Formats: sequence, structure tokens, C-alpha cells
Amino acid sequence: MPSSRFSKKITALLVYGRPPLVFGGMLCALAVMWFHNPVVYTIGVVMLFVAMSFDLVDGWFAARFGSHATFAHLADRIMDKIVYAIIFPVVAAGMMWRLAYIMPGYDKNDLLHALFVLVICVTVLIRDSFAHFIRWFTMGKGPEPENSEFTRLRTVVAAPVAALLYANAFYIPEGPPSKLYFWISWLGNIPVKWLFVIEILFLVINFGSIAGYLRKYGSTFMNELCLGNERLRRKILAVLPNSLTIFNAVMGLLALWFAYQDRIRESYLLLIGAAVFDKLDGAVARRLGLTEPLPGVETQPRFTLGGILDDISDGISFCIVPAWIYSIVLADSGVALPAGISVDMVAWFYALAGVARLIYFTIDTRPIPGFFKGMPTPAGALFTASTVLMFSQYTADAPESAPFWGAFSTVVMVAGGVLMNLYPLRYLHVGKYMDQNAWFKRLSICMFGIAIISPYLGPICFLYLLGYVFSPLVTRRLLPGKTAKKPSMP
Repeated sequence: MPSSRFSKKITALLVYGRPPLVFGGMLCALAVMWFHNPVVYTIGVVMLFVAMSFDLVDGWFAARFGSHATFAHLADRIMDKIVYAIIFPVVAAGMMWRLAYIMPGYDKNDLLHALFVLVICVTVLIRDSFAHFIRWFTMGKGPEPENSEFTRLRTVVAAPVAALLYANAFYIPEGPPSKLYFWISWLGNIPVKWLFVIEILFLVINFGSIAGYLRKYGSTFMNELCLGNERLRRKILAVLPNSLTIFNAVMGLLALWFAYQDRIRESYLLLIGAAVFDKLDGAVARRLGLTEPLPGVETQPRFTLGGILDDISDGISFCIVPAWIYSIVLADSGVALPAGISVDMVAWFYALAGVARLIYFTIDTRPIPGFFKGMPTPAGALFTASTVLMFSQYTADAPESAPFWGAFSTVVMVAGGVLMNLYPLRYLHVGKYMDQNAWFKRLSICMFGIAIISPYLGPICFLYLLGYVFSPLVTRRLLPGKTAKKPSMP
């Protein structure tokens, strides 16, 4: 039928048209770096945005109108690999070129941004190669290919992020007086702080996608590799959640680094990323069966390498880093706390209270399934750091409010340290509850998504976590009547 042939042609154009467009964008980028021509820059950006539009609609169009939707989906994955292998190295080179030729008077923040983009580009290529390998290895041996939330989200945002970074990296000032160039030049002048927000979220999504593949295919992969040797299988599998645990600590250290650069909003986003990895490593360990004892062994050892790494990472990201960020921000502001309290004294109190909470969690012999005794350290870190974010944001606009926000942050820091060690309080395991309640998970993701793109990240997160602080008043009636294994993450 003519309509069927027409739909097939459109599907082929959408699926196979992206690599030529992106390759043309690469040629335009090379010409821009050599000739500094704003017209060529405009053409390159338009080609990238057309390719982005194709990427956003090709899968839907192939599934809706194509007669070979499965083949089109496979071809779409191959085209994605080709496109990303072209555009992300070009973007990394473009950021360095921008520093050298367009912004010769760049500062440390600009250099940090260029280096951060390089890390993101390498991460994208590693994630694509890993996803291709593990899909190929487990084909026909395990669960059918299925996109997780992180994988779907990563597919949606990868092309827009690439186009945005391209427009920013190769921006040529003083272009032709046209409306098209005017709108494109707006993308080339987006403040670095907003680019950092977008890139941090993209980095977290890519790592989350890797973790999703490990969670789904890791068990099948190791069954084929270890040939029935359960002990060897577990030793190798343990590398996966332990790596995610290390990413948790890396996110915390990056948050501290950004705090030293006075990028408190980005620092808070990285703390959220650390909390995401704190949830993922436990979920991956449970999915791979690492929380169960070996065959023939009745109980798991009390102390394991994974548990020790988890405590160290949580101690860094959720105990030391929030206290250090609080100390950095308030000490730099010069605000005097009431009653002669020292900023360092409050920071030490919170850090030690968090460490005490982790120690209690490790040695507790009577845990409650699905609940924590005392507020968990990730919630405590995000709760207290949200007030530091508000302090940084609102005192910059109104310096006279610094005493109020300083006192408010201090009270919340002390309260967070106390709540983490009030062991009679029973706090719901939010990570497990999200896995069981899809609507709560979706609402939480939507709320954090709105908070991230709005100027109210600090207040929204504070109110959300304030609700969690008082949640034992509601959730205590949900307590089970008997104890079982404790949650895997504090």
C-alpha cells in the first residue's frame, strides 16, 4: 500500500538520517575551529538540533507505523552508538578550543567545566560499549532486553544534552543579525552554573543506567562465566555493588570539591547523586543474591568487604562531607552564631553523630525489616545540606539575613545529628518503599525534577525531608510484629 511504503520511508529517514546530520555537524565544527565563521556555526547547530529531533521521534514512529518495529529498534541502537561516538568527542575537543581561542581570559570555573565535560563524554562512550557488550553476551540466555527508568531517561536526554553542549562549545560571538542566530547565541551564552546542573544530572543518569544493566543482566552474565562455581561467582559479582559504593564516595568528594569552588547548588546535586548510588548498590547486591548466605552456610558473616566499603563511603558522603560543606559556607560568610557557638564545633558534632549512627547500624543485632532505627544518614545529609544551600542562596541576595539563616542552619545540623541517633524512632526505608509503590516513586522523581530546574531546590528538598523527619508519627503503625534481616543501606 502507498501509505505503508511512505511510512517505511519516513521511518528509514528518521532512523538512518541522524549519522549524516551529525557527521555534517562535525565537519561544521572543524570549519568553525579553523575559520571562526558564525554562519558555519549556525549551520552546524541546526544540523545537530534536526538530528536531535529525529532521535526523539524515530522510535515512536517506527513502533507506530513501521512494519519491522523490532528491526528498527535494533537499528536505532546502532545509530545511537555511531552518533554518540561522533558527537561527544567533538564536544570535548570543542570545549578545550573555546577556552583557548574564544575565552583566553578564562578562570578556574571555566577550566573545571571543560574538564567535567571531558569526563562526561568518556562516561557516555564507556556506558554505550558496556551496554552493547552485556546485551550481546546475555542474548537468549537471560531476561529479554528491557529499558529501565534510567536507561529510558538517558536515551531521552542524551541527544538534547549533546546538542546543547555543541552549541555552547563552538559559539562564535558577533554573528549575523538574524533571529535564528539570536536564539542559537542564547544557547552559547548559558551560564556555567546552569550547564553544571544539567551535566551533573546527565552524569548521574549515565551511571544509573550502567547500574540498571548490572542489576538486570549481572546474574545471567556471571552464571555463564563461572560455570557453577558459586563462591567464585560471588567474589566476582561483589565487584559490581562495591564499585557503585565507591561511586557513592566519589560523588561525596566531588560535592566537597564543588563547595570549595562556591558552587553549593551543584554540590547539593552531587549529594543527591551519592544518595542514588547508596540505594543502587544495595538493590544490585540483593538482585544478584549477594545478601543471602552461600549454599551450606546458615548465616552471612557479620563483617564483609562490601559492608565495610559501604560504611566508609557513607561516612564520607553523608557524615563528613555535609559537615565540611557547612563549615566552609558559614566560615566564609563570617556569620556569628548565637551563644558563641563555633561553626567547627557544630560541624564536628554532626560528623561524629553520623559516624556513631553508622557504627550502631553495623553492630545492631535486632534490626527491623523495612525500617531504620533513627534517621538514616543519607536523609540526614540531604536534610541538613538543604539548609546550607538556602543559606548560600538567600544571603547572597540579602546579606542582612545571614544571622537568621546561620542560626537556622545550625539548629537543623544539630537536630539532624540528634535524630540520627534517636534509635527508638522508626524511619521507613524509602528506597524499598519506592520499589514497592510506583506512584510514590514517580511523584518523588517529578518533585525533585521540578526542584532541580527551579530556583527553589533548597526549600523544596527541605520540606520534603521535613516530612520524612516527622514520618514516624504516621508510619509507626506499619511496623511488623517480628524482626528479620536489616536493610542493606543505612
